[in-house]
Amino acid sequence: MASDDIAQLADALSKTHVGDGELSYKGLGLKLDNAESAEELVREIQQYQDLRALRLEGNTVGVEAAQAIAKALESKDLLQRCYWSDMFTGRLRSEIPTALRSLGSALMSAGARLTVLDLSDNAFGPDGVKGIEQLLKSPSCHTLRELRLNNCGMGIGGGKILAEALIECHRRSSALGAPLKLRVFISGRNRLENEGASALAKAFQLMGSLEEVHMPQNGINHAGVIALASAMRQNPELRVLNFNDNTFTKKGTLAMAQALKHLRNIQVINFGDCLVRSEGAIALAAVLREGLPILKELNLSFGEITEAAALVVAQAAMDKPHMEIVDLNGNCLGEEGCEALREAMENMDKGNLLASLSDDEGEPEDEENDDDEDNLSDDCDESNDKDREILKENGMTTNEDSPAKLQSPAEIMSFLSSPSVEKLLQLREKGTNLLEQVDASDTHKAADVLLKIASLYSDEPETKAVVLQTIDDVLQKLLSGSALQSYCFFTAVLVMMGLLKGEGKLKKVALVPGQLLCLAHAVQQDYFPKHHALLFYTFVSKNNEAFKSCSAARERLNSALEMRCHD
Repeated sequence: MASDDIAQLADALSKTHVGDGELSYKGLGLKLDNAESAEELVREIQQYQDLRALRLEGNTVGVEAAQAIAKALESKDLLQRCYWSDMFTGRLRSEIPTALRSLGSALMSAGARLTVLDLSDNAFGPDGVKGIEQLLKSPSCHTLRELRLNNCGMGIGGGKILAEALIECHRRSSALGAPLKLRVFISGRNRLENEGASALAKAFQLMGSLEEVHMPQNGINHAGVIALASAMRQNPELRVLNFNDNTFTKKGTLAMAQALKHLRNIQVINFGDCLVRSEGAIALAAVLREGLPILKELNLSFGEITEAAALVVAQAAMDKPHMEIVDLNGNCLGEEGCEALREAMENMDKGNLLASLSDDEGEPEDEENDDDEDNLSDDCDESNDKDREILKENGMTTNEDSPAKLQSPAEIMSFLSSPSVEKLLQLREKGTNLLEQVDASDTHKAADVLLKIASLYSDEPETKAVVLQTIDDVLQKLLSGSALQSYCFFTAVLVMMGLLKGEGKLKKVALVPGQLLCLAHAVQQDYFPKHHALLFYTFVSKNNEAFKSCSAARERLNSALEMRCHD
């Protein structure tokens, strides 16, 4: 080694931080190619008797240098925290697994019990995960509390290897009476996609100890999101959930909303840039209404959420006493919508909670794009069975497996295919239970039944009485469940009425005055919660082309909603 290089290394090492059991070479820019170049660093490690934390971030370590460092670590049985991010800059990808195996073997030989392992910003790919596979399975990681693997290029293959290693670690540690209890998992920008995310979800579900999960920008679509949601609900201590810049769509958002119902310790939700859309946003608002008591941050930015849905979210968020920020930037509110949102929050003296709206995308174009979700690459037929299975585990069903698929009495099928007052009267006279066709878990079917019944309304006394009584029966049943189910039901009603753009192939109905008059009756009843009235009022109060043919009935509904919201 040249004398200039030695002097440079000595100068860098003179800046080493030592104290509190930590030896830090962070950010020194050391280029350690071989044992000779790492000699001084190795000596310092050997001489540090109570080494508990080693920081090597921001340096570059070759295979031979790693082997020399590893040799020094073989006697460091007290080592707990390894901060080894960004330490292979300029190295061949093939070198990194060898270096990692050397370091991992040394930790195992020493009998170290790690609590933190940070290998972020090392582009080692699936082979790099293989390089730490044995370490992750070993007793040295039975005590692991934080695993940070951000921006490592793991890909699907690396995600699967990592998942299997964590599952094996949990199995072995459980057999010894002290199961792995990982608290923090960070794995952003790793191209895990659905398969990698689903594999990791199995490990998360098994552990049940997570407090923070950060998996932004991984190319995960709804199938992977559903699997992760199923795992998240099994981790009751979760405080931070960050899935920014993946693709939820309606299916994924509903599964996440259902999981959040079970998580009372959540403080931070980051679903920004996840294509949550309006239907998903309303489902999350429902969970806000009935849960998440200590939520501090909610990020639903860049999610194609429209004005009315954003208002519903804001109204729910304003009731949270610990809320610090609501981020709805980059959505589709338009200038008037942004102003309405600001005004609504300021009127509740919560204007300081709203993040900037400077990147709003403007009001969406009035194009028919209801099939958008069907065009996403992850929304293929072969995944549907697995999706439905996971949705069922989360307490949600889809149209394909709903009770409505069961064989129904002929008279009910006749009524639903061609509704008439006469058929409705016959059903009630025979005691045939139309409510069997109404289940809140199949929101689209329930909405369809409600609107068909309401379309029969007229001022003729007998007809009015039977229709309103049936409407009351149906809504009392539908509103007896959770806020999430009832919000999803009303969201389907809004989509079918043409007041909300939805996903999938749900068809709009041609509105008739009777449907609005039935709703005007319903919102005044005791079974109709005020917050549901507020949901409807947010949409109905907006000018909408859907009401052109029944403006008088719309005014009556709007008036009834306004009274209910302010009583």
